[in-house]
Amino acid sequence: MPLFLPCGGAALLIAAFTLDAALGDPPWFPHPVRGIGILVERGEPLFRRIFCGKACTPARERAAGTALAVSVCAVIFIFFYAVIDLALRFGRLPCFIVSLTTAYLAISARCLRDEAIKVYRKVEADDLAGARQALSMIVGRDTGTLSMEKVIKATVETVAENLADGVIAPLFYLALGGPALAMLYKAVNTMDSMIGYKNERYLNFGRFAAKLDDALGWIPARIAACLMIVSAAALRLDAKNALRVYKRDRFNHASPNSAHCEAACAGALGLTLGGDAFYDGKLEQKPPIGDGTRRAEKADIVNSVHLMYGAAVLFVILAGALLAAPRAAVCGILWK
Repeated sequence: MPLFLPCGGAALLIAAFTLDAALGDPPWFPHPVRGIGILVERGEPLFRRIFCGKACTPARERAAGTALAVSVCAVIFIFFYAVIDLALRFGRLPCFIVSLTTAYLAISARCLRDEAIKVYRKVEADDLAGARQALSMIVGRDTGTLSMEKVIKATVETVAENLADGVIAPLFYLALGGPALAMLYKAVNTMDSMIGYKNERYLNFGRFAAKLDDALGWIPARIAACLMIVSAAALRLDAKNALRVYKRDRFNHASPNSAHCEAACAGALGLTLGGDAFYDGKLEQKPPIGDGTRRAEKADIVNSVHLMYGAAVLFVILAGALLAAPRAAVCGILWK
C-alpha cells in the first residue's frame, strides 16, 4: 500500500512546494496542525492521569510524555496513510489530490515569508510598537522592550531557524516517505513547540517529544544550512563568510540543530544573531552567532526570506531529480 505512489514522487514534491508558495495557509481551511494541537492538549491530562496518578515522579512523567508522543505520532501517521490509501482506491487523480493537499499543508515557507514581511512593513513604516507586535506572533521571546534593530535581528533569526524545521524537514520527509511521513514529522515538531520546554511542567513530560524532534531534525538542519550557503552565493551575498561562520558557530545553541541555519544566515548577511533574550520575563543567556560587521537593516528581513526560498528551491530541484531518476532509468530501459 503506497504512501503517495503511483501519484508521482517528484511531481508531488514540486506541486506541493508550488502550491504552498502560491497559497500559503488559508485561515479558513482546517489545518492539520490544529488537530495535532487538540490531540496534545486533550491527551496530556489523560496520560498524566494514567501514568502518574497521585504519586507523580520524574520517571512516571517521562513515561506519560513518551506515551503521549508515540500515540499522537501513530494516530497522525495512520490517519493520513489510510486517507491516502482510500483515495487511491478511487483512482490516481483522487489519490494525487489528497496526497497533494496533505503534502502542501506540511510545508510552511509561504506562512513564514508572510509573517516576516508583516514585521518588515512595520519596520519600513517606522512603527516600533507594530513591529514588536508582529514579531510576537512568530517568536517565543519577550518583544515589548526590543529596539528596532533587535526586532529586525529576531525576525531574521526566526526565518533562518524555521527554514530547517518548517520548510526543509517537511520536504525531506515528503521525499523520503510521502505525505503521511511528512505529516508525522509535523506532529513531532508541533509537540516540541507545545511541550518541549525545560520548565517545571514539561522538563520530564516533554523530554521524549523534544529529543524526537531533535533526532528527526538532525539531517534536515544540516542540509538546510548547506543549501542556504549555496543560496547566498546565487543571491550574491557573502557565501564565503556564511561558510566560515557556519563552521565556527553552528553549535552556538542549546539545541543541536537550531544554530546551523542561523550561523549560515548570519555569515551571509554580516550580522550577529543569537545572544541573550528574555522569555516570560526571565533572561536566557545564549552565545552570539556571527561577527556583526554592521548594523541590522530592514533589507535584512527581505534578504533572509530570499535565502530561505533559495535554499528551499534548491532542495526541491535536487530531491525532485533524485526521485525522478529511477523512473527515468526504467523508461530508458523500456525504450531500448
